[in-house]
Amino acid sequence: MTDLGMPAVPEQKTREVSEGVAFVNNGHHFTAAAGLDVTAAANAATVPLSVILQVTKRCNFHCSFCSETLQLPDPTLSQLDTMRTNLAGVSRVFLSGGEPLMRKDFVEIVDMYHPHHILAVPTNATYGLQHARHIAGRIAFANIGLEGPRATTNRVRGDYDRVMSGVRALQDAGIPLSLSAVVYRSTLTALPFTYQIADVLGAGKVKLIMPLRKGNALDLDENEFITDAEAAETFSRLSELRTVHGWSPALRMTTWTPDNEGHMIVIEPTGIARAWPVYDAPDLWEPLGNVLEEPVTAIWDRYRFKENHYAKYLGRSIRTTANTRTTAEV
Repeated sequence: MTDLGMPAVPEQKTREVSEGVAFVNNGHHFTAAAGLDVTAAANAATVPLSVILQVTKRCNFHCSFCSETLQLPDPTLSQLDTMRTNLAGVSRVFLSGGEPLMRKDFVEIVDMYHPHHILAVPTNATYGLQHARHIAGRIAFANIGLEGPRATTNRVRGDYDRVMSGVRALQDAGIPLSLSAVVYRSTLTALPFTYQIADVLGAGKVKLIMPLRKGNALDLDENEFITDAEAAETFSRLSELRTVHGWSPALRMTTWTPDNEGHMIVIEPTGIARAWPVYDAPDLWEPLGNVLEEPVTAIWDRYRFKENHYAKYLGRSIRTTANTRTTAEV
C-alpha cells in the first residue's frame, strides 16, 4: 500500500502537442511557449485542444452543484468508436460523466481511446478499486472531485470515505492524480485543507471552479455564489499558504467571466457537441453539431469561442500557479 504521507512523485515531463503548445504531464495542463500569440494559434487550429466526452450520465452521487441532471442512455462501444474516429487530432479527451467508472466496460473505452489521445478521467473515485489496475499507464491522470475534509465533502458532494478508498486504489496502481473542488462561500474555510490533501497525495494540481446556475445548483442559496473579487482574494490567500507550507501542486481557478464563456466543448452520450457555458443560452449550452455524424473539424469550424478555448486551456484567462517540480522534455 502507498503511504499517503510519502507519495511517490514521478519526474515531471512535457509532451509537445502542436507548435508552441505542450502538455505538462505532472501538472496535468497545457502550456504555451513564451510569446505565443494565442489568438493566432486559435484561429490557425483545425481541432480543439481538449474535449469532454460524456461516456455516461449516470452517477452514484447527487452533488449539490451538479449541472448534469438530465439522464440519457449510455453510448454503445460502437458509437464511442465512431466518435473516436471523428475526434481525430484532438490532443486531450476527458472521459467524463456522470461518473464514468460506473461503466463496467470502462477499461474497453480507455483501450479504445488511449492510443490516439491524452486521456484524463474526472471521477469521484468510488469505483476506483474495480478499474484502477486495468487503466494504469493508459490515462494521463484521474481528476478527483473533493471539496475538502470529510464533513465538507459529505455535505457538498458525497461520501468522503468512499472517495478516499478509491483514491488509494488509484494511487496504488500508479495513476497520477489531480483534485477538483467546486467553491461555495460556505466551503472557503475548507480550501486550505483541500490543498494540503492534494499535496499529501502528490497531486499535479488543484482545480477550483465556481458553480453555475443550472441543475442542482439552482437550489443553492444565493449567498453561496462568491464574486470574482472574492475569488481573487481566495486565490491570493491560497497562493500565500502554498508558499508558506511548501505545497507543490499547481493551483488553477476558473471564474465565469466573458473571457471564459463557451471555452469547453462537451460531447453528450448522444454525440451532440455543445459549447459550455454560454451565458445567455438555454441551459448554458450552445449546440455545435454531432460527432456521431461529422468530424470534429466541422464542429470546430462553427465554434465561435476558439480564442476563449485556447486562452483558458493555456492558462491565459484563469488564475494559475505552476507545479513546483522539475520539468523535462519527453
